Amino acid sequence: MDFELSREQKMILKNVREFMLKEIFPVSEEIDRNDEFPPGVWEKLGQIGLLGLNMAEEYGGSGYDTLTFTLAVVQIAKICPALAMSYGAHANLCAHNIEINGSTAQKQKYLPGLCSGELIGCLGLTEPDAGSDAVGIRTTAEKDGEYFILNGNKMFITNAPDADVALVYAKTDMDKKARGITAFIIEKDFPGFSVSQKIKKMGNRGSSTGELVFQSCRVPAENVVGRVNEGIKVMMTGLDIERTVVAGISIGIGEAALELALDYAKKRHQFGEPICNFQLVKAKLANMYTEMEAAKGLVYRSAILADKSTGGGKGTEVHKLAAAAILFAAEAASRAVNESLQIHGGYGYTLEYPINRLYRDAKLYEIGAGTSEIRRLLIADELIKKGTGYLK
Repeated sequence: MDFELSREQKMILKNVREFMLKEIFPVSEEIDRNDEFPPGVWEKLGQIGLLGLNMAEEYGGSGYDTLTFTLAVVQIAKICPALAMSYGAHANLCAHNIEINGSTAQKQKYLPGLCSGELIGCLGLTEPDAGSDAVGIRTTAEKDGEYFILNGNKMFITNAPDADVALVYAKTDMDKKARGITAFIIEKDFPGFSVSQKIKKMGNRGSSTGELVFQSCRVPAENVVGRVNEGIKVMMTGLDIERTVVAGISIGIGEAALELALDYAKKRHQFGEPICNFQLVKAKLANMYTEMEAAKGLVYRSAILADKSTGGGKGTEVHKLAAAAILFAAEAASRAVNESLQIHGGYGYTLEYPINRLYRDAKLYEIGAGTSEIRRLLIADELIKKGTGYLK
């Protein structure tokens, strides 16, 4: 498979890198310390076209594919994984899902604002008692004339405290389990809808996380995404891309950890020479590089197949590949930050060196978008059901 980037892709990545170095890198430690992004960051992301990178041009986007979007996420994550997380939740989980599954009226109403940064989006799926068991959600939606009445709550929702628009899943038929789920677009001013205070996290600070609360929230029936009781289709069309994009964040973290380790190992002297000359340090650097390059192969192939899958092409082949991509990339990133911190020694354990931030950030990606355990089960189930095809 040819991973040679096009001229346009190279230019996009150059622009993203320059933006991150100019606007975000100087304040990256401040973002972590204060747990908030600089004012106007969403508008700036919109102005340079990042928020609509994977959206159709007719709605204010640029129309690029998932691979290009994932490559941009990697560049963002190298500087600030927290921003990459919020960016992915906004542009991929919310906006892109609406573009794929929404009506023309819904796209026209919400996508231009999501592309420009005028609106901030989030996805409401996880609940206090339904994380890995996504179809076990308990939030309900009952039809009431031209409205649905939602009751329940969503937990650990990225961008929740700042979001203007949320794509939310609720049960419209509790007896049908997965076949009784419906997707809705919720606006922050809908009566009966509120957001809890921001949840404090050990990592990915700056990316706001909160709880969505629905207390007899009235949602117009026109805000149903897709069809009633067919929300599982909306959910599944976005999961493979979500896992691919989140895997891209892990690549960014891993590559940044390697950069920091290499730079420190060249400067740090012990026993009269730089520690990069020590064989065990060399082995750590080599392992980090090898694993991140391997992760790229999985993630970029997954990005290409994910687009074919949403277009009716590769079927469920991408399910296990996307799960494998995020499983490997997330765990490789955790190993990379651990080794990088080890190379930094005592200095790495202080708050003065940026590796400590990456060390805290990396763990989330073994948990979010399905835990490592769930990813392994998904891969194994697909293999048992369909085999590998290696000997055919």
